[in-house]
Amino acid sequence: MEQQHNYVAIMAGGIGSRFWPQSRVSYPKQFLDILNTGKTLIQWTFERYNQFIPAENIFVVTSQEYVHIVEQQLPGLPAQNIVAEPSRKNTAPCIAYMAFKLQQKDPDATLIITPSDHLVLDTEEFERISGEALAFAKEHNAFVTLGIKPTYPNTGYGYIQHETESVAPNVFKVKTFTEKPDIELAKTFIASGDFLWNAGIFVWKVKDIIHAFEQYQPEMYELFAVEHDNFNTTHEQEAIERVYPLCTNISIDYAIMEKADNVYVIPSSFGWSDLGTWNSAYENLEKDHLGNAVSANNVVVIDAVKCMVSAPSDKLLVLQGLNDFIVVDTPDVLLICQKEKEQAIKEFVSEVKRSKGDTYL
Repeated sequence: MEQQHNYVAIMAGGIGSRFWPQSRVSYPKQFLDILNTGKTLIQWTFERYNQFIPAENIFVVTSQEYVHIVEQQLPGLPAQNIVAEPSRKNTAPCIAYMAFKLQQKDPDATLIITPSDHLVLDTEEFERISGEALAFAKEHNAFVTLGIKPTYPNTGYGYIQHETESVAPNVFKVKTFTEKPDIELAKTFIASGDFLWNAGIFVWKVKDIIHAFEQYQPEMYELFAVEHDNFNTTHEQEAIERVYPLCTNISIDYAIMEKADNVYVIPSSFGWSDLGTWNSAYENLEKDHLGNAVSANNVVVIDAVKCMVSAPSDKLLVLQGLNDFIVVDTPDVLLICQKEKEQAIKEFVSEVKRSKGDTYL
């Protein structure tokens, strides 16, 4: 059956520093219930794909230190499908690892690569678009990415520009990738009508992406190719521990996507957010009559407007008089930050590390 050759790799190794202090190195945001829904982000992601991909064909690639968390949170995932990276080397080595591992297991595999911590509200439309991407990738030597139709000039997302003529129903050739633009450039992108947000979701045949690594990242290709026979054996972990220290720390966008000429995009609208920042959480949470988004069960708000509030339930938090602030309370850290300064939270974390060491990271 054709469907049996479809696979998903969920990338879950990041530390989510822009969601500090709730997201910590020891327990990052993909394992948290950021939106107070009763499920963590990785649980939502797994369930979303498990609607149309069997659990035995879903893999989670994560850091060795998070394997036990994945086991706890995804009991329906086969234990052997939790793939442990020995170090963080960005997305290209992670994707090369999964491609070589799957090629050894199933040479006819078509693979969806996805982040673990994104929000998708319309799961039926998401499944339909994913099916279109899988079908197009199977029929062509094509790298398909899902581009989100932008609703406003967001400066926190990367952008994809595409040709105006489609090559298949709802499939367009990609012209350019652009990293996070400033506000004026983002406005220009939106006005042009041929730019989409980059969701970081990719679909391709495993043999095609391996060929691209051979073409555009020959050194990384060689590192994995040498170990080909060790994948899916008891020697796999030793092999990866040999390979990873020698891999370049590089994203798949820089390593392959911006170089390849067979990249296509499907414009999509399925209620997507990358949930990359506290502001994106704010946008996706219910608000009270003063525009406050409260992800907590024990908060009293008085005369505060348009605040993002996250707090544990075992302590009462009373908030008065703040306007447009992020307030995040945890057992050992309290963050109070203007919403417009949220992109600086990474810098705050660096400052905390300089002055206080690793205790609060």
